[in-house]
Amino acid sequence: MRLIDTHCHLDLKDYRDDLDKVINRAVSDGVERMIVPGIDLESSKRAIAIAGEYPQVFAAAGIHPHDADNAADDDLISLRELCISGEKIVAVGEIGLDYYRNYSGAGNQKDLFKRCIKLGLDMDLPLILHNREADADFLGALKAPGLSSIKGVVHCFSGTPDLLREVLALGFFVSFTGSITFEKAVSLREIAKLVPLERLLLETDAPYITPEPLRGKRNEPANVKYLLDTYAGIYHRTPGDIAEITTDNADRLFMLGLNRSGRAAYDIGDSLYLNLTNRCTNRCTFCTRDVSDFVKGHDLRLGRDPAVEDVIREMGDISNYREIVFCGFGEPTLRLGAVKRIASFAKAKGKKVRLVTNGTGNLVSARSIPFELKGLIDAVTVSLNAPDEETYKNICRPVFGEGTHKEVVRFIKECLLSGIETEITCIDFIGEEAVAGCRRLAEELGASFRLRYLHKVG
Repeated sequence: MRLIDTHCHLDLKDYRDDLDKVINRAVSDGVERMIVPGIDLESSKRAIAIAGEYPQVFAAAGIHPHDADNAADDDLISLRELCISGEKIVAVGEIGLDYYRNYSGAGNQKDLFKRCIKLGLDMDLPLILHNREADADFLGALKAPGLSSIKGVVHCFSGTPDLLREVLALGFFVSFTGSITFEKAVSLREIAKLVPLERLLLETDAPYITPEPLRGKRNEPANVKYLLDTYAGIYHRTPGDIAEITTDNADRLFMLGLNRSGRAAYDIGDSLYLNLTNRCTNRCTFCTRDVSDFVKGHDLRLGRDPAVEDVIREMGDISNYREIVFCGFGEPTLRLGAVKRIASFAKAKGKKVRLVTNGTGNLVSARSIPFELKGLIDAVTVSLNAPDEETYKNICRPVFGEGTHKEVVRFIKECLLSGIETEITCIDFIGEEAVAGCRRLAEELGASFRLRYLHKVG
């Protein structure tokens, strides 16, 4: 049976001498995916490095509340850069609040938590959440305005039934550690019964909280199997059922590539399109991916963000294509590092490279990026879709909120200043007056304009 350990700290020194053996034991026992959450900037970097070395391992980038007093602004900037330039990052975490240990002040914890939640929203990544004796502030942060689309898991749950109900009402998944197997953990198992099986994930929290019958020894991902019998008793299902359902839950939440494998490279006419991610910074009311998984017969519903090497391999021989186009079911600038590396490869082959974007790249990276793209990107197509801020907010529903339209226009201006051929597009369903407004804006800026038609792509 297939298993996923959604939370194991393989970057810690506990595994320094035998990491290969630890991962191999897990794989031999059916653990097909392991997620290593970062607890500070350096830990996040190590998690990403381990994920790059082992195909079964994925990383999350975050700063634990214990380290909130030491977290500087530069650390948050670096964390953002890891998310847009690193590979195999599937979540922002471990983040949250901890008023039990109080290794950092509550004020710093709350500020850091708020900023990390915003990072997850900006990156369209799920959150790996830590909460200990901070229920009110924890829920308050998650219920803040503008966060309706966040998702994630509350790991190592040890709270009250009321907290659990609130967490589930917000749409989050829940996981318990090896403590769920302890003989005296009767009340915790009663609380776990409140979690729908479709919202449960498995985790070890290794090297901590080793389950029975190995309690007292160092924990590791292979031990996730010892949770199955306990959950089988709670849900009155077989261990195999628990494994199958929780694996599917984790695969969907974190996009780990087990059950789907949409195209990363697909051709339409004489252009080769690259689908780097299904994540996006807008929640457009007219999004094609809400209607179908397919574009011109190509399945673009990715199971995971493809690695750069996999994209280049899928591209194959590009000599006969007129242009290489970054355009899929998501916003390419969320993977700016991949865009740059693949564009460099295509340019070395003498190809024209075009970026299709919603224009939020500066907001994603928290800096101006068009000048970095000069020489790598020949042309940019910006899906503006609205002539003004109010219309944009209503139909594009940007995660960055008020002022996004203004920032997209600034991105367009900077592309033009960088000498990048720039096109503005909008979709016909916004109405003739709004289309005319977009056309006028393109003319004023000095960009070309193209009208697109609802659900007619490629």
